[in-house]
Amino acid sequence: QARLVESGGGLVQAGGTLRLSCAASGIIFSSNAMGWYRQAPGKQRELVASTTAGGSTNYADSVKGRFTISRDNAKNTVYLQMNSLEPEDTAVYFCRAGPSLARLLYWGQGTQVTISS
Repeated sequence: QARLVESGGGLVQAGGTLRLSCAASGIIFSSNAMGWYRQAPGKQRELVASTTAGGSTNYADSVKGRFTISRDNAKNTVYLQMNSLEPEDTAVYFCRAGPSLARLLYWGQGTQVTISS
């Protein structure tokens, strides 16, 4: 059974940094595409960043240059380094995994990120 567990969320001031982690189990991590999504109150869930099994990355325009997605296949973990945080980044951040970016089948439970102005 696939399981994704996010951690690292919290409350920080604008301009600060956070690093989110997503630990995966029950899947062949190195063969999976991974993605970070977020959902702010009253808004639709949106893709923040993704990485293929081969390591190619993609970012939402709103986070380019500020966020970095990376993966450690030895630890079955994907990270989201978030710098220069803005109040608009406040959301619940979710990790997803799947055999391809078009088939991210599995979800984590989410971690809250709150940025104060």
